[in-house]
Amino acid sequence: MEQIMPFSRCCGTTEEEQSSRSRSSSSSMDDCIFCLISNGEDEYTELNDDMVCFRDIYPAAPHHFLVIPRKHIKSCSSLTKKDAPLVQQMADMGRAALQDQGITDMQDIRIGFHQPPYISVDHLHLHVLAPASRIDDDMLYKFIRRNTYHLVKISQRSSRGCVAVVY
Repeated sequence: MEQIMPFSRCCGTTEEEQSSRSRSSSSSMDDCIFCLISNGEDEYTELNDDMVCFRDIYPAAPHHFLVIPRKHIKSCSSLTKKDAPLVQQMADMGRAALQDQGITDMQDIRIGFHQPPYISVDHLHLHVLAPASRIDDDMLYKFIRRNTYHLVKISQRSSRGCVAVVY
């Protein structure tokens, strides 16, 4: 079983910790805005021991949430099959946030990860958008087009053998 670093040390403090945890960013926790948010230093929508869900500051749809793990994982490229339960829990939390906002049509949503180099924060974050039919025209290329690397749906990560979760 993988040893999980305490959240307060999510990025490691020694060279050995950083090299043994390639999933962590080499920057300090103070540099990771999502670490600060998940540590309760910003407003959040929903919080549990493992994840935080909050509104995107640049929403591409009327309801645009980000779900992040509290433990620092650099990006979706760092995910393995062992992370399948975490990814499923992230998706479930995002759907619950949409339902809390009155969204009932779960067919008109987009859930997925941007993968490097199309990320602006080096902390795994799942985009949850609804309704997908109302995604801002200027943002369509990031969230709608199929077969692009801009938004990797969970099922696409599965087809590459990384995360076995069905979208």
